[in-house]
Amino acid sequence: MDGPSGISDQEFGRFRDLIYQIAGIQLSDAKKVLLVGRLSRRLKHYGLSTFAQYYQLVTSPQESRELQTMVDLLTTNETYFFREPKHFDYLAQEILPHKAKPGVPFNIWSAACSSGEEPYTLAMVLAEHLGNRPWQVVGSDISTVVLAKAQAGHYPLERTEGIPPQYLKKYCLKGVRSQEGTLLVAKELRERVRFLQVNLTKPAPDLGPFDVIFLRNVMIYFDMETKRKVVENLITRLKPGGTFIVGHSESLNGITDRLKCLRPTIYEKH
Repeated sequence: MDGPSGISDQEFGRFRDLIYQIAGIQLSDAKKVLLVGRLSRRLKHYGLSTFAQYYQLVTSPQESRELQTMVDLLTTNETYFFREPKHFDYLAQEILPHKAKPGVPFNIWSAACSSGEEPYTLAMVLAEHLGNRPWQVVGSDISTVVLAKAQAGHYPLERTEGIPPQYLKKYCLKGVRSQEGTLLVAKELRERVRFLQVNLTKPAPDLGPFDVIFLRNVMIYFDMETKRKVVENLITRLKPGGTFIVGHSESLNGITDRLKCLRPTIYEKH
């Protein structure tokens, strides 16, 4: 029976199972309209008339690229510079003065970086407080589309509202002529930020070890079992005494006993 969104409950269930299997993301019934809206253009692109045909396409072995396109469309999340600014204040005031040792590389992982605003925010804070000392930010996401945007470091001006004026002046270049209305993150910051595709539900690649891991505003899409798996995967790449930071609407209660809570949303590895 077709629902109001033009996809049958059975078809929606198949896509829901598929995205959960690939990325650990749970799509509630309320996301049916979003799924139809985002995938309809792909049906049109291939001249398909039903979601069942599109499902058959993305699950065929030779269509891994279209499967990635589907993942990109269903996992892209909103982000912005200096989102939840208290975390960046904590980094600047509590972590860097006590944990960043002269001559020792300081590494941060932004583990669900979307289009790159979080890693570049971290890079601005590190550049401001550590300067030319050795530091690096790694940004990862499951979506190749947002990673390409992140790699470019090129944003519409309206996306940069949260950046403090002194950082904007120091670490960003305002576009002129054909690039008017845009902003480019300074090259010296882009060179210190590395982006790669990572599926958080799979064992973490051989990265790190990291002094700080940001995993913000992504666990809301996971069930408890997936949260435990993701957090466990990431903790293996965090240094003992390292800091693990989640979003303001998230908590690690009941998820792991390998981190102690320093304050809400901020944890330390035993």
